[in-house]
Amino acid sequence: MTLQHPEQPDPAQDSPETGSPKTFAAGMPAVLKSVRQVAENAGVMRGLPAMLKVNQKKGFDCPGCAWPEADERHTAEFCENGAKAVAEEATNRGLTGEFFARHSVADLSERSGYWLGRQGRLTEPLYLAEGATHYEPVGWDRALDLIAEELRGVDHPDRAVFYTSGRTSNEAAFVYQLFARDLGTNNLPDCSNMCHESSGSALSETIGVGKGSVSLEDLQHADLIIVAGQNPGTNHPRMLSSLKRAKRAGTRIVTVNPLPEAGSANFRDPQTPAGLLGRGTDLTDLFAQIRLGGDLALFSAVNRLLLEADARGEQVLDRAFVEEFTHGFDDYAEELLAEPDEEFWPRVERDTGLERELIERITTMVTEAENVVVCWAMGLTQHKHSVPTIREVVNFLLLRGNVGRPGAGVCPVRGHSNVQGDRTMGIWEKPPEDFLDALGEEFGFEPPREHGHDTVEAIRAMGRGEVDVFFAMGGNFVSASPDTLVTEDAMRQVGLTVHVSTKLNRSHVVTGTRALILPALARSDRDMHGGQERWVTVEDSMGKVHASHGVLDPLAQSMRSEVDIVRELARRTLGERSSVDWDSLADYDVVRDHVAAVVPGFDDFNTRVRRSGGFTLPHAPRDDRRFPTATGLANFTRNGSYAPQIPEGRLLLQTLRSHDQYNTTIYGLDDRYRGVAGGRRVVLVNPQDAQELGLVEGSHVDLVSEWEDGRERRAPYFKVALYPTARGCAAAYYPETNVLVPLDSTADISNTPTSKSVVVRFETGTAAPAQGI
Repeated sequence: MTLQHPEQPDPAQDSPETGSPKTFAAGMPAVLKSVRQVAENAGVMRGLPAMLKVNQKKGFDCPGCAWPEADERHTAEFCENGAKAVAEEATNRGLTGEFFARHSVADLSERSGYWLGRQGRLTEPLYLAEGATHYEPVGWDRALDLIAEELRGVDHPDRAVFYTSGRTSNEAAFVYQLFARDLGTNNLPDCSNMCHESSGSALSETIGVGKGSVSLEDLQHADLIIVAGQNPGTNHPRMLSSLKRAKRAGTRIVTVNPLPEAGSANFRDPQTPAGLLGRGTDLTDLFAQIRLGGDLALFSAVNRLLLEADARGEQVLDRAFVEEFTHGFDDYAEELLAEPDEEFWPRVERDTGLERELIERITTMVTEAENVVVCWAMGLTQHKHSVPTIREVVNFLLLRGNVGRPGAGVCPVRGHSNVQGDRTMGIWEKPPEDFLDALGEEFGFEPPREHGHDTVEAIRAMGRGEVDVFFAMGGNFVSASPDTLVTEDAMRQVGLTVHVSTKLNRSHVVTGTRALILPALARSDRDMHGGQERWVTVEDSMGKVHASHGVLDPLAQSMRSEVDIVRELARRTLGERSSVDWDSLADYDVVRDHVAAVVPGFDDFNTRVRRSGGFTLPHAPRDDRRFPTATGLANFTRNGSYAPQIPEGRLLLQTLRSHDQYNTTIYGLDDRYRGVAGGRRVVLVNPQDAQELGLVEGSHVDLVSEWEDGRERRAPYFKVALYPTARGCAAAYYPETNVLVPLDSTADISNTPTSKSVVVRFETGTAAPAQGI
């Protein structure tokens, strides 16, 4: 294939056009956008066959979100965002040494993330020597030897950090963590640390398993689904089809969100003629426009109403379930009912921004429902009090026995495809002892036992000069992390930074003293070895494991699979001191046999994953109401009261995605559902708040965050757009606003950055920033 190297201008993003938000999601506009993206990036001949294999049983898993597929699938089993993700992977644009000879690192650092990603696929290893101004091509042998030499030279294995993105396959993740632990470190931070770590922490404590307990079938059998702190229309669009099916089966839906979102209002299913013609399904029965950070207060209030109703003899609790399967109910109920009404309800209304009457309506819907599911995402997980909030969600479900039966349960909706699988495979800085025992027994070595660095701790360690090698398996660490300037400075303190990547991103231009970029095969690429085609597996957001077969010829033969990169690096680094037969891991069946011996639930892995649709991992609370907690029961927890307080003259900002991005990957400069076009530096403000603060629509302001450390952080030149957000709340896109989130502002227990609780003031903007900021 002839690689294309288009030179395109980097469009300004600081003054987007703004208009009214949409009142529906998908429909014909989504189809037209999908077709356009595929045609422009991959071309019809390459792109269309790939799209017909996305999420198919004999195809490859979408590299976008982790929402599961039903057993019966459409011919076009993808959403608009999935089309964008695959189109960028399948692009016929490729980068060679010629491109990097034209563009210095300084030049690239001034470009936007959008422009960098649009340049195409990385096709050969690249090296930035100490003091050099340009990346230069370097052969695989030289690249891997450079890394191996650096790793062998560290004073202690803990001076290396191995980061992982969510798109890594199960096989690559398992081999990667094996290498790090055979080297001698548990420094395995991953993107979970920045998103659903709070969910895992809360669920492990309360029900004993840090994953969701529901299946797609459960959604169809639910009487009530509460979607809190999640925007399915942009972040998990295929979930809208599941919600539509639930609605048609009689399910009612409560949406809890500071922003009215198009997808939660009305879904026009593009898989149906009616959807294409504009006849959609209204999804939300009751919209609770909550203040940012008010979810703990909301669920506490509903739970208090349930307890009070039960005390009046209304029998709204599942007493049999509570008595047989739970622990701590009496202490929990006593604390929640202790606060007098005249203190409790004014606080709840202040913290939530909701009137008591609306909360009582939600409670009535709950008592009328036999089976309830609660879904959530980053809107609940990225606050200081996220873990208590999610524990309170579990309390809510336990009160009426809504765990461990069909149509009910916890549903944390994971983001990246296979981010949950990475954790299952051992990508975790705090591995359980039984996992390490099994790993050591299988491979004949003693894994390190001391906990490693999570993402935030890794940045701190780099900033202190305590990291010699930073190795990233996918992702865009610099742009995804909080406190952008602090993170960038920390990265520059590292001796060698290495990124296994498919496309160029900002993490490649904020480097250590030396840097390497290693080009990897993508999910859609055909993976050949010794004339044989290999395939990998992934785990979806609901614990189902299935195969993924790449279908496209890679742009260049110099691209390598992630498994091959890691196993060859391990062989060169560890040599004869390792008891692992790294060469044998070129056979992914061998990798899967090792997984079966180490990871619970993967018995007979190779056989079961070859069955149509794969298999579902065991989940003790869901399967037989067994709760592997410290008490052996599901635990009620006392969570107190907390909500962010907003000083006068300030607003509480949440960072969020546009509809034209997935995490830090920017597909375009529009946010169609929110009425934003042609740019990203926009801040959404409630009209009444804008009037009180003297903000003029269309004017430009700097966002300045204020924190207890006394240091101000500034995101410059954002256009003010009036928007129906909750009072006191504002919103703006990340990664542009990650600069506002301090590294030390994290959730209690989980250490997740508080990206949904940013206190900001507004100052008149002076000039547009450089694109690379």
